[in-house]
Amino acid sequence: MAATKAEITANPADRMKLIGAAALVVGGLVLFYMFGQYSFLYRVLAFLVVLGIAAFLYLQTAHGMRTTSFFKDSRTEVRKVVWPTRAETTQTTIMVMVIVFIVGVFLWLLDWMLSGAFRFITNLGS
Repeated sequence: MAATKAEITANPADRMKLIGAAALVVGGLVLFYMFGQYSFLYRVLAFLVVLGIAAFLYLQTAHGMRTTSFFKDSRTEVRKVVWPTRAETTQTTIMVMVIVFIVGVFLWLLDWMLSGAFRFITNLGS
């Protein structure tokens, strides 16, 4: 079964809802800073209400419904994940640390040998 890209229809009502949601967010930010003389708490609460209304408007569009569906599907997939046990996690962590140590020693020895060879070669010429 070939995966096809879903077609997005340009619904004028959806476009107006998206523009309205964006305008609400921008307007909320402008008003947040315009009313700087009022309590910060009240301004934040008012801005959160505006964000909530903008989110509600966005979720009424086709794009918002797809976004909601995506998050629901993601949640379902996360529930299917088989998480490692504590013992498996500990063993894997120890293995990674041992391999990092071995690679570190190997690179240190390689660096030591190459720098010694470089010193030997440069001392021959003088």
